[in-house]
Amino acid sequence: MPKTRYARASDGVSIAYQVIGDGPRDLVWVPGWISNVEAAWGEPTMARFFERLASFSRLILFDKRGTGLSDSVPDAELPSLETRTDDVRSVCDAIGSEQVTLLGVSEGAPMCLLFAATYPARTTAVILFGGYARRLQAPDYPWGTTMEQQQAFLEEIERDWGGPVGLDSRAPSKLRDARFRENWARYLRQGASPGAVLALTRMNAEIDVRPILSTIRVPTLVLHRSGDRVIPVGAGRYLAEGISNASFVELTGDDHLPWIGDTDAVLGEIEEFLTGVRSRPESNRVLATVLFTDIVGSTQRAAELGDAAWTDVLTAHHARVRDELARFGGREMRTTGDGFFALFDGPARAIRCALALVDALRLLGLEIRAGLHTGEVELAGDDVEGVAIHIGARIAGLAGTGEVLVSRTIKDLVVGSGLTFRDRGVYMLKGVPDQWQLFAAAIN
Repeated sequence: MPKTRYARASDGVSIAYQVIGDGPRDLVWVPGWISNVEAAWGEPTMARFFERLASFSRLILFDKRGTGLSDSVPDAELPSLETRTDDVRSVCDAIGSEQVTLLGVSEGAPMCLLFAATYPARTTAVILFGGYARRLQAPDYPWGTTMEQQQAFLEEIERDWGGPVGLDSRAPSKLRDARFRENWARYLRQGASPGAVLALTRMNAEIDVRPILSTIRVPTLVLHRSGDRVIPVGAGRYLAEGISNASFVELTGDDHLPWIGDTDAVLGEIEEFLTGVRSRPESNRVLATVLFTDIVGSTQRAAELGDAAWTDVLTAHHARVRDELARFGGREMRTTGDGFFALFDGPARAIRCALALVDALRLLGLEIRAGLHTGEVELAGDDVEGVAIHIGARIAGLAGTGEVLVSRTIKDLVVGSGLTFRDRGVYMLKGVPDQWQLFAAAIN
């Protein structure tokens, strides 16, 4: 993680910032809503996104005053757009940057536009992702939030702050990812207090920079996902139409956060806009065995035991699974309440681990099922992607109580391992082409 430093604003407030990379262009990341420059590196998807940006720029990250690691301010004195613009200038002065490209996300977009209008000589370009000119709807601006939606969101913050607030609209593709949900909730907690985020959200609702759009004279790239659930894509088109030197690129997907979803498309557009070329990200594809497990009848057991007792059972379950993963060299990728997804570099070890889990968890009064497949996956830090993962999950869904079900691929790879297999027939796996012959594994 880069070292956190502090710039002193004109009124004495300290603004936390980090610098990463040594590219020829200074790129200032202007966050939307709230941020924490150090907590960001704890979320692998965000860390990879920043590292890729830093591969072709000198990337500057900062926390707005009143958020993250910057000085806190009274809720009634949270900064206006003008003050936030001055804070960006203070950070640029602190690192000796005379000209910058601004990359604004969501609420960061109006701030970038005001900076470009106020300091055109210091702005080489502007990039906006999921941005807007006005937050609330108006008779002549249908793409904003209604007053009812705004009030509902404020009530959600008051009621649920500390949890993954707003995740359903900001990263719907990660809604069922327990690890990401936990990281998002932690990032929000470390980004702002409940009072501060309420005041900030109310203040952001008043933003309207439509009058300055025609004054922007620097090259501008507007990126927006077609299914964005926070800021409709029409808001992005409005920005591009109002800025004379703007290009608009509509991307597929419905995640509002740029570091989630098809990030290669986002990063490729940004890199090409800044450098004129689009490099291909390095691939880290390996052959691996995926293991999926879940507890059979978990919903019924939870209802019978009650919340407190079921939580104790899950704690014991998780501890036993992690012990067996460590014993057989498995790598935990995610947990989904009562299930695990793990990765192995050898199929025989993965099967033996699954069989050991069936026996070990039965001693706790739990029955599980498991599914395994070996195929090519792409490693990306703490995350993994690939069709093999979907195949493994589908196989697990077909396994019976206490059964370890594997693909034909695995059976053929472990010949001579001392494992035995019973043919379970041929199946169609949802969303996966072709027919798949599956086998129940056991130890000879």
